[in-house]
Amino acid sequence: MLGLAFAMAGPPGGAAGSTGGMAAFQQIIPLVFMFAIFYFLLIRPQQKKAKEHKALLDAIKKGDIVITAGGVHGKVTSVDDNIVSLEIATGVVIKINKPYIASIKRD
Repeated sequence: MLGLAFAMAGPPGGAAGSTGGMAAFQQIIPLVFMFAIFYFLLIRPQQKKAKEHKALLDAIKKGDIVITAGGVHGKVTSVDDNIVSLEIATGVVIKINKPYIASIKRD
């Protein structure tokens, strides 16, 4: 038991205290780099795309031809706060939630 206590102790003279801080700092550096990589490769592009999609949804107006996330093409007949009415064929109007519009078809 006494041998275990000596094995866990640092070098004599308290030299472990001065290198302990440097060792902890060296362990944190890779974590900071990993977070930076994840931020620039995953988080930031996803936020940018979400911002663009929100701008697209805000720009929808009556008469636009849109494509839904399910692949349905239709002409916008009315826009409410969160619901869009699409005419997908002559006389056939469906209502969908606004966030499900994937893009506006530009001709």
